[in-house]
Amino acid sequence: MTTSNAALAESVPEQSGEWMTVCAMNDLVPGTGLCALVNQQQVAIFYSHRLDELFAIGNYDPIGKANVMSRGIIGSVGERVVVASPLYKEHYDLRTGECLESEEHSVPVYPVRCADGQVQIQI
Repeated sequence: MTTSNAALAESVPEQSGEWMTVCAMNDLVPGTGLCALVNQQQVAIFYSHRLDELFAIGNYDPIGKANVMSRGIIGSVGERVVVASPLYKEHYDLRTGECLESEEHSVPVYPVRCADGQVQIQI
């Protein structure tokens, strides 16, 4: 991977809270997801090679009612970077967590960064 770790780390604003390492950057396959357990919550982590950007959202699909978001496929709808749920194919914005087809549904979004080749989620 030709990812600039410094660029990824700088793309996340510092907030209060600790950072938890969940995997190595090399563990991520561009365009697909990986699931990690963070504070007893399943988190779906995605890496977009095209954007050179990491995303982290809740793994629970509120419409399909299953922990499957990490199995979704990332892409775009207009200017929005999304993941399509593998169950009913709703699109969730990877930056806001909003469901594009059903505004009453959303998934949580987590601060994520790459530091020294390690993917970290803020807890």
